[in-house]
Amino acid sequence: MEFAYSSLASASNDRSATSGAPTSARHLRVAFFSDAEPERNGAGSYYSDLIAQLRHQVDAVEIFQPTRKRRLFSGLSVPLPGDPTQRLLTPNVPGLWRKMMRMRPDVVVSITPGPFGLLGLALARRMGCGFFTAFHTEFEALSSLYWNPISRGIANGFLTNVNRLLCSQADATLVHSSRLVDTVRKLGAKQVQIMGTPLPTRFIEAPVEPLRGPLRQLVFAGRLAPEKNIPTIIEAARALPDLRFVIAGDGPMRRQLERETRPLPNVEMVGWLDRDALRTLLDASDLLLLPSRLETFGSIALEAMARGRPAIVAENAGIHSWHSLRDGLIPLHGQSSLTETIRRVQQQSPAARQDSAERAREAAERLNTETLAHWVSLLDQHAPAR
Repeated sequence: MEFAYSSLASASNDRSATSGAPTSARHLRVAFFSDAEPERNGAGSYYSDLIAQLRHQVDAVEIFQPTRKRRLFSGLSVPLPGDPTQRLLTPNVPGLWRKMMRMRPDVVVSITPGPFGLLGLALARRMGCGFFTAFHTEFEALSSLYWNPISRGIANGFLTNVNRLLCSQADATLVHSSRLVDTVRKLGAKQVQIMGTPLPTRFIEAPVEPLRGPLRQLVFAGRLAPEKNIPTIIEAARALPDLRFVIAGDGPMRRQLERETRPLPNVEMVGWLDRDALRTLLDASDLLLLPSRLETFGSIALEAMARGRPAIVAENAGIHSWHSLRDGLIPLHGQSSLTETIRRVQQQSPAARQDSAERAREAAERLNTETLAHWVSLLDQHAPAR
């Protein structure tokens, strides 16, 4: 079995495999299949950001996924257990088949182990395309937070079998943390590629606001769900009344969190934000909080770094396996409370925090460049000769 590292992935080797500007592969046509809505979660944001940059590097790139425009799915819509804010949708197979025949992709990438992901595999095999699958989320681990033992057993059995099918059939299985390598190997992956995480171009191109001295505003952005461990943020807000806490996002815990934060004058819940509004919020804040109980990577921390904002991130998050990003990350260790960690950051001098923020910005930009180069190289390598 082949195991390939991307440029910054290995916990023991940070040498660049694809440094410099991305190579050109303008002859390539690439189709992505995802069961996640655009920018709805980490995987959805990952591919929105990647595709926006790939459009300048390949001949054609499209993503087929559920959207509010219902033409791509057949109408069957089932809420996910434990989280009715997300739904499993079945694709419109004839409509997508026609689109694929017109596009004639060289490579298909199935992002998720759902109906869209399975259709991507079927169409790739039917058309003789190169085929990748991606493993972004440990769904089996998440299921213990939402489902009862019977539902969990059924769901885990389905997800494991679908992931095993996708991994065993793929030319390469893509992960974005070295911590997932053993998992996908056990699922039958022939080749594992550790991919970096791209950034929204506007997060890179917009001028960065420098930090403003003492900590004033702290922000959480993400799904309002049990795995994000948001009660620790509320606990910190109670203990640190002089600091302002902003919670952005939507999810199954939203109403509960609104009730719990209503008596706290230093906490504001702003709901789900689009990427431009999120960038504005990060620029207005001094520190990102991501105290998750389970976090496969933690893309929002990378986005904060791109805006020159350090991030307190739970030590279990996959982003910590990227050594080059450590300047912008403040690990939240299991034995430490979030409140204690924030207080330690408060004790740093503004100059020290600004220096860390600048190095974090540079590291995030570098990872974005190398990630795009790695994707282009991998797609070109596995595209069949036409």
